[in-house]
Amino acid sequence: MCNQGFITVQMLRSVIFSILKRLPAKKALAHCDGPCGVYDPASARVAAEAVLSMTKKLLDLTPPEGNNAAAWASYNNTFSRFVAVKEDQAQETKKELLILWTDYFKPEHLSTFPDLHDTFWKAAKLCSACKVNIDQSKAEELLTTVEKIHHMFWKSKGRSDSWVKAS
Repeated sequence: MCNQGFITVQMLRSVIFSILKRLPAKKALAHCDGPCGVYDPASARVAAEAVLSMTKKLLDLTPPEGNNAAAWASYNNTFSRFVAVKEDQAQETKKELLILWTDYFKPEHLSTFPDLHDTFWKAAKLCSACKVNIDQSKAEELLTTVEKIHHMFWKSKGRSDSWVKAS
């Protein structure tokens, strides 16, 4: 009886695999290796705006005078939170840009955008620079580069969507 149940399971498995091998698989293209096919540079823009905002906040943050432990604790807490958000958002910007670069843009886009690879490479490097420094000019350059990518992306789709910042 036990042997017969094993043979039935094996036969069922064999039939299922046989059917699955014959089914045609549809090609799926998407930003997350899923089937949605949705791409948009807006998430990179929002993250880059946050990098710039946090950089400005860090530069405007004034350390307390004297040795007041509570004031220094508050300052250090705020400073570290601003840095953590800035670095997280710079990494998020890089992630979103790399998805566009490696998953959305194709070799045929190079004829329209010959500087595509250089633009994305520089943007990724700017994300890293924004993580390791508190440099407003680098954060502004990152946002400008993300804007350039925004225009490249929408032009590749035959559209001219406006660049609108949230901040």
